[in-house]
Amino acid sequence: MSERSNHISTAIPPMQTILHDIPIGIVIALLSIPISMGYASVAGLPVVYGLYGSVLPIIIFGLLSSSPRFVFGVDAAPAALVCGILASLEIEGESGEAIKIIPVITLLVTLWLLIFYLLRANRLLKFISQPVMGGFITGIGITIILMQTPKLFGGNAGAGEIVELLIHIIEEAEKGFHVLSLLLGVGTIVVILVCKKIAPKLPIQVIVMLLGATATYFVHIDTLGVRTLPEVASGLPRISWPDVTVLGEYQGRILDVIFPSLSIALVIFTETLLATSNVALKYDDKINSRKEILAYSVSNLSAALFGVCPVNGSVSRTGIANQYGVKSQTMSLSAGITMLLILLFGTGFIRYLPVPVLTGIVISALIGTFEFELAKKLKKVDKAEYFIFYMVLLAVLLFGTVYGVLVGVLLAQVTFMIRQSIPSTAFLGVIQNMDGYHSLEGRMGKSIPIEGVVLYRFTGALFYANIDYFCEELENGIKEDTKVVIVDAGGMGSVDVSAAERLVILYHKLKKREIAFYIAGHVSEVNDQLYNFGAGELISEGVVRSRILLALQNAGLNKPYKLEADYLPQQKPYAQRLAEFSWAFGARAEEKMKELVRTIASEIAREGLADPAKIREKEREMARGYWSSADEVVFLTELELELALLREEGELSQEKQEQMEEKILARDTQLEDKIRSRSEESAQKLAKNLKKLEKYFQQEHPKAYDGLLKERKRFRK
Repeated sequence: MSERSNHISTAIPPMQTILHDIPIGIVIALLSIPISMGYASVAGLPVVYGLYGSVLPIIIFGLLSSSPRFVFGVDAAPAALVCGILASLEIEGESGEAIKIIPVITLLVTLWLLIFYLLRANRLLKFISQPVMGGFITGIGITIILMQTPKLFGGNAGAGEIVELLIHIIEEAEKGFHVLSLLLGVGTIVVILVCKKIAPKLPIQVIVMLLGATATYFVHIDTLGVRTLPEVASGLPRISWPDVTVLGEYQGRILDVIFPSLSIALVIFTETLLATSNVALKYDDKINSRKEILAYSVSNLSAALFGVCPVNGSVSRTGIANQYGVKSQTMSLSAGITMLLILLFGTGFIRYLPVPVLTGIVISALIGTFEFELAKKLKKVDKAEYFIFYMVLLAVLLFGTVYGVLVGVLLAQVTFMIRQSIPSTAFLGVIQNMDGYHSLEGRMGKSIPIEGVVLYRFTGALFYANIDYFCEELENGIKEDTKVVIVDAGGMGSVDVSAAERLVILYHKLKKREIAFYIAGHVSEVNDQLYNFGAGELISEGVVRSRILLALQNAGLNKPYKLEADYLPQQKPYAQRLAEFSWAFGARAEEKMKELVRTIASEIAREGLADPAKIREKEREMARGYWSSADEVVFLTELELELALLREEGELSQEKQEQMEEKILARDTQLEDKIRSRSEESAQKLAKNLKKLEKYFQQEHPKAYDGLLKERKRFRK
């Protein structure tokens, strides 16, 4: 995120933008009525305080924020954390005691946020990973849903962690279970979630809220046992400074307020700034992250003056505003003014709102904050981050939000240290007719070690936590005939004093064994670090080299290098057939190739695409340039087989198949001659693998294969 303020977002927007965003702000205000009242109730305040928190805090945020399209207000995470503080202090929700201490908590949060602003804490945001925040937010969402669940069937909200909440749900159900309330609450959730899928721009929350109020007014569902919200007097809240002397009533337990208020500030800071950053990246907005923290602090100060719980960025309402194409913070100003008018003239309808409907709106909003999609992605690509996500989630559910943050940050840092201590490494060799040095277990084909040389790539900073791993793996790669050891340090950005000391020891150890040792390809700053840490002899004795090629030349080795004749590379099946293509797509290479073949074969069947030049253009377009002669030969063979299958299924005429077979043969012959001129061995290996491909096709589609053979006889001798 940019530290510089964006003049576009801070300047007065053009009149066209203002007129466009005013109605969006009205919609956000209407959506905020049920959501903010629900979260105020979660925090332990009378529901009207949710409306109070949707006036001045939102207007101030709109005036100070550098983000043109983010929504602020009473939200889930701070409300849940405040509820936790009340529970730890044994304060009953919506009591006079709760109404007195909550603005003090908000004031403390304001001070913490101000400290974050002064310390430029936005620079530390990078150390809180997305899986930590995802697990944290999801855990809070589930916790609040469990707190609110009894209100769906006519009970009272709970407090505490998951075990206490589940016990509370059972106890409330045993006291009394109101079926009509449950139907209204669950129905509200279902309707909102379905409408979000099929009509995302429809303000369904407002519609459901109005339908609930209408049912109370005309059908009198309150007389059937459905609870409704209490009557709210119209008018603005009384502005007053929070009574900090109330903390004196909790002598010996004041830390139970101060430290949790820090956790609330951290949540507001991290969750809102991360979400703001994501929205800014999506729309290419330039935001001033430090200024955002100041906006959070001043907005929370105004919330404290109104007696409201801490306010936070709302991901769900931001998503709705962006669905309507919001362009400026005119939206926030419009929303705040709209809520002001509601407080002055429109609070009469609140007493008609059914509690189960309001609860259903809150729960559906919380479901929208779940990050299980992130967890699915992590499971596929990073098991450690996936584990962190669920450990944080469980920590929040079992032990509370503060412990959830601590567990997440600790696990993230441990994971970071483990990864740094065991970075990506590889032993390298060379590939005939290809520049550079390639992993012996890579995707680019047959990479073979240079005889007598250990070429070792180390990616990452070399420091005390991984120097043992570096030395051990490097020494294990040395053979009896090794004469030269070269470290490819192109990805080594720094060394520390422990690493520098061990490199000197390793150098002398190898020197005694008459093995030349080199470190090559690193940035020049590494040489300065080696010198400053007492390893200057590595420079003076020629151990460090700017390039691997120079290290090999210094060791007396020049192209063409003598390669290990008996080396047998361990390769995956796809790497034996595809070269550049498999390097790009890895394990997905074969499926990606099949997808490309099916697409072009379908176009041929549909449009009669028979021009070789057009086909090659289509190939390279779909392959995104990851294409070699070997890749094209594989493609043509698979295309030939796919066309034979389409011919068998009646989707391709015989005339088109004959035309394409002739074109494929001509191009295939050119490519095979080209590959053979470069390497007879490569041509033979490619032919062998193509036969395997055809054999598999013959087993799966014998009739189509027989038809293909008949066509081949017409053109191939």
